[in-house]
Amino acid sequence: MSLLSKAQAPDAQGRIQHVTPERAGWRYVGFDAYLLKKGETLRLTSGDKELCLVLVAGLASVKTRHAEFPRIGKRMSPFERVPPYSVYVPHDDEVEVYADSDLELAVCNAPGQGNLPARLIAPADVGVEHRGKGRNQRLVHNILPDTEPADSLLVVEVYTNEGDTSSYPSHKHDQEESENETYLEETYYHRFDPEPGFAMQRVYTDDRSLDACMAPYNRDVVMVPRGYHPVATLAGYNNYYLNVMAGPVRLWKFSWEKDHAWVNSDSYPRTE
Repeated sequence: MSLLSKAQAPDAQGRIQHVTPERAGWRYVGFDAYLLKKGETLRLTSGDKELCLVLVAGLASVKTRHAEFPRIGKRMSPFERVPPYSVYVPHDDEVEVYADSDLELAVCNAPGQGNLPARLIAPADVGVEHRGKGRNQRLVHNILPDTEPADSLLVVEVYTNEGDTSSYPSHKHDQEESENETYLEETYYHRFDPEPGFAMQRVYTDDRSLDACMAPYNRDVVMVPRGYHPVATLAGYNNYYLNVMAGPVRLWKFSWEKDHAWVNSDSYPRTE
């Protein structure tokens, strides 16, 4: 099975990506992306899942059974590099999204128990981090980290400048019973500026029983069932990706690949 899901032309609902646990061959993470025209409405039910709706670009009014969030959104492109508006929707709820402008919407899902109310995640609620150094730097927006309430979902977006790496040094989170890791499935929804760009992403394990290298283009999704998963951008094209993670324990713990962990040390960047 390919770990790369290519973006499709919008269907009748405007959906361009549809990743389910059944399709990915795993148990927890689901991901959909939609492109809606101004004035269009999208209706969803959460069923046995919790949802995190991320306004990647554009303005929207969102309504659930018990809450309304009228005319939210600010950025018209993810490359404005300001945190997005998002909406958390619990298990067994209904949601209606009205596009107040052309809208790019990500719908992240994972198993939910319905114990939490629907809520708005405003830009001021999003933690902002600058990580790394040298050619291994990125800007991180923590939309739904493990320090904020949810049943399963972890959601974060990352910006990597042209010619840099991210999700690096290579790290993994694929062990269910480990002091050093948690088991978390993960998706990467890629965007590029300018749009014709692409990146290189490798997904691989220590024993190389899984070793796949892909070239995601604009709005493609890379699925990470296990193993390491670094991203390398190319000259001329800045990269954005939206990560969705979930597993049996809602905690992000990972381990570095030993061969490359030195990039975190004072030995990098190297000086001649």
